[in-house]
Amino acid sequence: MAYKSLLTVVTDPATVTHTLAAAIALARREDAHLDVLCVGVDNSQVGYYYPGSVAVILQDEIERAEQDAATLADLVNTHLINEGLRWSSETAIAYLGAVSDLIAGRARYADLVILPKPYGKNASVYAETVLEAALFQGQTPVLVVPTAGLPVTLGNMTLGQEIVVAWNQSSEALVAVRSALPLLCAAKHVTIAIIDPPTRSFERSDPGGALAQLLARHGVHAEVTVLAKTLPRVTDVLNRLIRDKAADLLVMGAYGHSRFREAVLGGATRDMLELAEIPVLMAR
Repeated sequence: MAYKSLLTVVTDPATVTHTLAAAIALARREDAHLDVLCVGVDNSQVGYYYPGSVAVILQDEIERAEQDAATLADLVNTHLINEGLRWSSETAIAYLGAVSDLIAGRARYADLVILPKPYGKNASVYAETVLEAALFQGQTPVLVVPTAGLPVTLGNMTLGQEIVVAWNQSSEALVAVRSALPLLCAAKHVTIAIIDPPTRSFERSDPGGALAQLLARHGVHAEVTVLAKTLPRVTDVLNRLIRDKAADLLVMGAYGHSRFREAVLGGATRDMLELAEIPVLMAR
C-alpha cells in the first residue's frame, strides 16, 4: 500500500505556501501524483437582496469567485512549475452550499487529502467545510498541516520519523491507523498512546497489544504507552507526549462524537485541530 494520488484544496492565498510545501514533500517521498484544486466560492445569498438587483449581484459574485480561483491557480503554478513532480491544477467555483459536494467528489479518488488547519487566527473561512467534506462525504483520510508547516530537521522537512498514534479502540482510530500504514511502515519509531484505557474491554489485560501485533506484522516497530489523564483535556496529554517524544506526526481517528456535539461541547478532534503543533493524519 502506498499513497499514489494526493489531493490538496486551496481556498485562501495565505495557506498556499505551507500546505503546498507539505504536499510537495509527501508527493516526492511517495513518488505520487499531486492534484491541486483551486476553489473560488460564490457567497451570494439571493433571498437577502432587493428585487431587480439579484442578476447584477450574482454576476458580480461569480466574477469575483472566478478571479479568486484564477489568483490561487497562479500561486499554485508558481510553486509547482519547477518541482519536477507529476502534478495538475484545476480551478473551480462553487456556490457556498455546494462546496462540500465539490470537495467530496474530488476527494473520493485520492489516497490522501492534504489541508491546512481549519481553526486559528489565519484559517480560511472555508477550511472547516473543506476538511469535513473530505472526511465525511469523501471518506478519505486527511493530513492536516499546521501553520508552521512540516517539522524541519537539519534543514529538511520531515514527516513520520517519530509517530504518535492516539489509540482508544474506536473504529475511527482503527481506520486512521490503516490509512496511515504507508507512513507507519516507514517510521523510525511509533508510539501507541492510550489515555485512561477502559477497565471493561477485551484489551483490559493488554491495552494496545493487539494493535501493536498488527503493526509488527507490517514491520512497524511500535511501543505502547499508557497515560493517565492528568490534564484537563485528552489533547493536552497527547501534546505533552508529542513534545516529550519530539514526534513529527500524530495519527488519530476523527469525530468519534457527532460534529454538532464537538462544535458545542468540544472534543478531542476539535481540540487537536485547534491546538496541533505538528501534522495530524485523521480518518473516520
